[in-house]
Amino acid sequence: MLVVVLIGDQLGASEAVTCSATQLSPCLGAITSGTPPSQACCARLRAQQPCLCGYMRDPNLRQYVNSSNARKVASSCGVSIPSC
Repeated sequence: MLVVVLIGDQLGASEAVTCSATQLSPCLGAITSGTPPSQACCARLRAQQPCLCGYMRDPNLRQYVNSSNARKVASSCGVSIPSC
């Protein structure tokens, strides 16, 4: 029973994420200039991690999400970039 509850909690948490690239605005400076990410950036990036594939598919966001600086930011924040 406990396993079912834990899995349900994890599924509910990922469903609760609202994918909005504007939530990553604290990361903009780090992504565009290569400066280290702030704690706020890392927190938002972790929260938006389930949305990264969608951002990578969006032609307007792809250049930012797939950039080398974005990968450095993700790495600094301990967020893995998914292979979509």
